Amino acid sequence: MLPIAFHPIYKHPLPEGHRFPMIKYELLPEQLKLEGIATEADFFEPSKLCEDVDVLRVHTAKYLDDLKNLTLDKRAARKLGFPLSKELVSRELRIAQGTIEGCLKAIDHKVAMNIAGGTHHAYTDHGEAFCLLNDQAIAARYLQHHGLAEKILIVDLDVHQGNGTAEIFTGDDSVFTFSMHGASNYPFKKETSDLDIALPDGTDDEAFLKELRHHLPDLIAQQKPHFIFYLAGVDVLSTDKLGRLGLTPQGCKMRDEYSFSAFAKANHISKPFIPVQCSMGGGYSPEIKIIIDAHTNTYRAARDILL
Repeated sequence: MLPIAFHPIYKHPLPEGHRFPMIKYELLPEQLKLEGIATEADFFEPSKLCEDVDVLRVHTAKYLDDLKNLTLDKRAARKLGFPLSKELVSRELRIAQGTIEGCLKAIDHKVAMNIAGGTHHAYTDHGEAFCLLNDQAIAARYLQHHGLAEKILIVDLDVHQGNGTAEIFTGDDSVFTFSMHGASNYPFKKETSDLDIALPDGTDDEAFLKELRHHLPDLIAQQKPHFIFYLAGVDVLSTDKLGRLGLTPQGCKMRDEYSFSAFAKANHISKPFIPVQCSMGGGYSPEIKIIIDAHTNTYRAARDILL
């Protein structure tokens, strides 16, 4: 079984011409079923909106209240990148709950996916760049609070640095943040992850994979995590409108295959495997088929390597 969190609310209506490809959340589940990577039984709907108590382990009470009451000031609301509405906030809470419930399923099934999520630009007290609530940070704190994992590794391979995630876990040795991203990409003012690998414009498959191979296995061996979060943005592709790296679709596929293989090979101190939760992150190539195909490869790699 490959547990996959999905809810129709993920595909949120946006103004015509908006640059975010919201249609991918409708198309990706259908493509996974069409290719036989997943069946209807693999999908689960997050059972509820993420509860305040879970959100507040990461985000401030004022920020959450301002989101839910639609009282963010105009500048803060503009930074979100989406028109703020109660429906949008419900969507973000549902996505975060999908990541939490995916973590619980990963503990039993080795890996779980979320069709959405990877909202790594959400800070403790504000959101930005299509990210309102940091789903993987919320789920990490949930696991720790409930005694399900003590040491956590976040592997963020989106083209953009996980600035919000880095800020949330600054000074916290129980969560190691690793971000490999485009040096010249947004955010232009970077935060400090536990390990940042900033890649030059046009970095190709070979150079990207060389860096990943150099760092990831040693990082897992050193940190000995009880749980791994993987952010698999496909905005690393050379075709991406908002990215500046140069990966081919094959290179992006190899990135996922190598990452899941590294997770699978890691020895754990007390369990036969390290559970992995994967959120999708960004992807903004002009042709939607390129985005869907790249995301589909991530699911195929997770199934073939971890299950």
